[in-house]
Amino acid sequence: MNHVNLIGTVGTIPRLAKDGSGKQVARFILSTKEDYLDASGILKARNFKHLISAWGRWIPIVVEFGKEGVELAVEGRLTNRFYNSNGKVNYITEVEVNDLIVM
Repeated sequence: MNHVNLIGTVGTIPRLAKDGSGKQVARFILSTKEDYLDASGILKARNFKHLISAWGRWIPIVVEFGKEGVELAVEGRLTNRFYNSNGKVNYITEVEVNDLIVM
């Protein structure tokens, strides 16, 4: 099963783009935080950045509410894609939105 649930804050304003077939997509970074105890028992925090892609009916919602610092809950699936840049193949993993809640 390919299923992802994330709750975090919008880290970048959504950018609109088109894929290879001309279909529109909105992409943005969602920042999440995880607290943990280090070996000394001191509480620390890790920050993670996730590339999120929104398609179809989610684009207007992401554009309207996707301001930096806004908290979102995202449910989706992991997708992989690649592109060529200067003869080098670049691979990207992102979360494709299936459902989204503005917190």
